[in-house]
Amino acid sequence: MAKALSKSQVAAAVAEKSGITKKQAAEILDIIAALAYKNAKNTFTLPGLGKLVLVSRKARVGRNPATGASINIPAKRVVKFRVAKAAKDAILGTK
Repeated sequence: MAKALSKSQVAAAVAEKSGITKKQAAEILDIIAALAYKNAKNTFTLPGLGKLVLVSRKARVGRNPATGASINIPAKRVVKFRVAKAAKDAILGTK
């Protein structure tokens, strides 16, 4: 399996495709990330890729795998990424 691209590799690819400098491309990536962090509470959509969604999980009872004892897991909010249909089709191919 191939290694994941690093931020600098992504910035270099964006810079090459769009004809801007690597520094400008890295800045754009930072701006997009900051926007995503700021707006994730209301859902943040990256067109063609998917969306960041804030989800509330209910409190539940879990088990400690080592001892088998029941433990209470409190309610919490988590961030999830929902992949867009276009991205799924592009990666997996259509059926």
